[in-house]
Amino acid sequence: MNFSQSSFVYFNYPLQYAIRSLHKAGYQGIEIWGGRPHAYRHDLDEQMDELRALLDECEMAVSNFVPAQFRYPSILCSLNEVVRKDSVSYIKDAIDNAIKFGAPYVSLCPGMTLQGEDVQIGWRQLRRSFEELLDYAAGKDVTLLIEPAHKYESTLILTVDDGLRMIDEIGSDQLGILLDTGHAHVNGEDLAQVVHKLKDVPLHIHIDDNDGSSDAHLIPGEGNIDFAPFAQALRDIDYGGFVSAELGFGYTSDPDAAVTQTYAWLAETFGE
Repeated sequence: MNFSQSSFVYFNYPLQYAIRSLHKAGYQGIEIWGGRPHAYRHDLDEQMDELRALLDECEMAVSNFVPAQFRYPSILCSLNEVVRKDSVSYIKDAIDNAIKFGAPYVSLCPGMTLQGEDVQIGWRQLRRSFEELLDYAAGKDVTLLIEPAHKYESTLILTVDDGLRMIDEIGSDQLGILLDTGHAHVNGEDLAQVVHKLKDVPLHIHIDDNDGSSDAHLIPGEGNIDFAPFAQALRDIDYGGFVSAELGFGYTSDPDAAVTQTYAWLAETFGE
């Protein structure tokens, strides 16, 4: 399997530094975080040729494009049409950036309805936003991935089953699932069972750890997730994509050490 790392852990550094550092640590890919200072909307348009050349030089693939989208600046399920439409416009810019970087995927967070709002209306608003984004992505070489969350991040798509329900309702081959191991663990989902449910849909993996009480985005092995059945399940379905680590704020003061430790764990756990 190939390994990548979200550039988020380098959010105090230029994206160029993140690319070089992850290459040095051994990663075959990088996930581009779409927040500032990395790749928010049109911030890097003038640097795009330089960044693509650097990725080529380092022989690094962009495994996924991750728009910054927790409450701010986008809420795709918003009952406020001004907010919802602006959120769709924001993700359209992210789709454009993903294509510029050659990323095969753009991940989508379901978001939360506000206190007192009808969750079913929020679901319909979210579906409407997804359908508009799929219309925009039609004919483009990119797939949109729903990232099931947990109760602290969403009132709509918490579990993988929730995500599959949305995919079934929409019925697009250009819509898949981004499975985050930390989210699934907080939800109490069985990771191996979940992987087998996803064998027939577009799939990308975020790997991180926690103790089950909160989405801590720890280095794998620093929480209490049992990753052995998960790793075997990925082999069972012949998963050929990236396993992409997504580390949290706690590692941003010394990201080089954290990504190096993470790569060693990934190589040991998923190596042939």
